[in-house]
Amino acid sequence: MELPFPAPRCERRGAISPFMDKKRILASVVVFLILAILVYLQYRHWRTFDWPTFWSQTHRIKKIHVLHGIALIYLAYGMRAWRWKIFLKPVRPKTRTLDMVSPTLVGFTGLALLGRAGEFIRPYLIARRTELPFSSQLAVWGVERIFDIGAFTVMMLVAIFLPSALPSIPHPEYYLRFRELGFGLTAAVAVTTIAAIIIRRNGERVATWVEQRFSHLPSNFGHKLALKVREFGMGLNTIHGPFSLLWLTLVSVGMWYVIALAYQEVTHSYGVDALAIPVSQLLILMFASMLGSMLQLPAVGGGSQMATIATLSSVFDVPPEMAASCGILLWLVTFAAVVPVGLLLAHHERLSLRKLSVESHQAEESGDGPPPPP
Repeated sequence: MELPFPAPRCERRGAISPFMDKKRILASVVVFLILAILVYLQYRHWRTFDWPTFWSQTHRIKKIHVLHGIALIYLAYGMRAWRWKIFLKPVRPKTRTLDMVSPTLVGFTGLALLGRAGEFIRPYLIARRTELPFSSQLAVWGVERIFDIGAFTVMMLVAIFLPSALPSIPHPEYYLRFRELGFGLTAAVAVTTIAAIIIRRNGERVATWVEQRFSHLPSNFGHKLALKVREFGMGLNTIHGPFSLLWLTLVSVGMWYVIALAYQEVTHSYGVDALAIPVSQLLILMFASMLGSMLQLPAVGGGSQMATIATLSSVFDVPPEMAASCGILLWLVTFAAVVPVGLLLAHHERLSLRKLSVESHQAEESGDGPPPPP
């Protein structure tokens, strides 16, 4: 039930409501149960798993490749900060890329340690740093995801049609599935692009139609959905002309290519033919990891590692022990490596990740902007 007047800010920022607590606990329990079932099924499939072999494979990796992979991941975070700076140009033209680096690293640290509870920390910190409404940066966050999906789809299409790329994977029968997947992603990106163009040109009319169309649903769903449409339209306004669109596209594609190179550094660190996978084929592994990340437990992951291990084993014929070792190392490099630096920056700026998580979710629910920085 919504209050007819906004609650005092000190009360809203104090703690997460019991309902939200129960909701997150239930979600974590469901994810844990699903992961437990998957682990059990994997264990039954790999009854001959050899732990001594697993540890020997892990200990013999070439650490210089792992360090290169971590450096590339941090470069990708820098490119994310640069891209957000481009988004801010119409309203904050003097913002520097360096100003966006700390919120980016702290935000992804919150996501790694808190799971979905920390997903709004990055736009919240950027809104506070730039003194802009939180809703505007939440809108940018939504548009950013479209560029991510679009950039990854472009790379997938290139890999699909290159004769030396996906068609040459160890199991060609999987190629047809990945080709269908690439075409499906292309269709999704096309539909999203058309919807974005319509909202960009007629955002208020679309929001009004959505509110009227779904007004009969409970919990004021129509109004909330219309608000999301307006916020999304606000985010699209940050793309100020064809040149800006071109830069955002190039930075997005370049960032995902850098991430693919980080994957390659990790797989090549084992120095074996089974993991000498070219960048074009590693897109399969990246996509599996992204799908698996939908089943993540805070701080420990789970879904991403399992999806990566299963793909290495079934698609690339990597032995189970090596696949398990590589899957865990990929998660550590591409997802968890940001945590040490992110925590240092949060400590330096006297930021509490849990408090930021609470405040960002409450601001998202109420539509309020963040308080001014102390």
